[in-house]
Amino acid sequence: MAPSPRVRSKLLRWLGKGAGVLAGLVLIAWASLAILYSDISIFWLRAAVAAAFAAFAVWAIWGSRRRSARLVLAVLYFGIVAWFISLQPSHDRPWRPEVAVMPRASIDGDRVRITGVRTFDYRSADDFTVRYEDREVLLSHLTGLDFYISYWTDGPVGHTFLSFLFDNAPPLGISIETRPEVDEQFDPLASLFKRFELIYVVGDERDIVRLRTNFRDERVLLYRLNTSAENARRLFLVYLQRINELAETPEFYHLLSNSCTINIVRYANAAGRQGRFDIRHLLNGLIDGYLYRSGRIDTALPFDTLRRRSLINEAAKAANDAPGFSDLIRAGLPSMPNAAPSRPAGTGRRDAAGLLREVPVEPGQISNW
Repeated sequence: MAPSPRVRSKLLRWLGKGAGVLAGLVLIAWASLAILYSDISIFWLRAAVAAAFAAFAVWAIWGSRRRSARLVLAVLYFGIVAWFISLQPSHDRPWRPEVAVMPRASIDGDRVRITGVRTFDYRSADDFTVRYEDREVLLSHLTGLDFYISYWTDGPVGHTFLSFLFDNAPPLGISIETRPEVDEQFDPLASLFKRFELIYVVGDERDIVRLRTNFRDERVLLYRLNTSAENARRLFLVYLQRINELAETPEFYHLLSNSCTINIVRYANAAGRQGRFDIRHLLNGLIDGYLYRSGRIDTALPFDTLRRRSLINEAAKAANDAPGFSDLIRAGLPSMPNAAPSRPAGTGRRDAAGLLREVPVEPGQISNW
């Protein structure tokens, strides 16, 4: 029996009130967290102001009948919004040494020169010798692409990054990360409130990978992506463009819109990917299941077996700081029998746009990333 019009009207009123309460709580929570994660240096002061604002907002909306209270709340709220919009990223902060140098890239025909490549010598996660170097690589010798997932704790969220593989040089890792200041630690919730700038760490795998496996005790998985050399070069050029843009114009890191996996997918789109958003782009600890089911990593083995064999922690700890670190951590990995064959790129002088035009996207080559 269908409810009467009177019952339906009452249900709709209750639903409307419930939606209004929920919307109010969300708005109050956002403003309170924006205050809590502001750049006021004293934490207890930020917490006190955030709590006071939240308490006043709840009272003004639901505990007071005075219009003046709601007017004051509106003024305060729009003041917080205006302040938040005014926040701008900067390159001029007291950075931690591991993110103090912004890399840059220059392209001269086939030759790419990257400055600010990180090659730290670690004794512990917080004790290291700072060392940056310049590195030159040849686009024509870029042959493949490896995908890393690093877990600081078990769960559906981790950190992802890429290594670009060359047949005449060590792999070059590029990791999209927050740029914390001295005495600042990453907080995923804080990253939603313009708390961290963005950096693309370009480095040797003995730095970027070994830091995670050997010193931070993160669980690290390594997968070879089933993609052609042409597509790897195309994606590399997109990365280089973004590295230079970021060196010129700082950006805020944002967990949901400007973070590691989201940007990897975004740049794959720029390089020609044809695919849709998947929730595992956000829950990136599950991204290898997505890559497996779309055929972008080895599917010759059952997924659980592939995942187990792709764990490189033991190999990385055994290799430690050996010169052949990158080869040693790959020694026991499953092969990629169905990887697309590479085609050598020309070596004449041309710019990045010219190379992109020379290797047009073929349907299906990088769909499903």
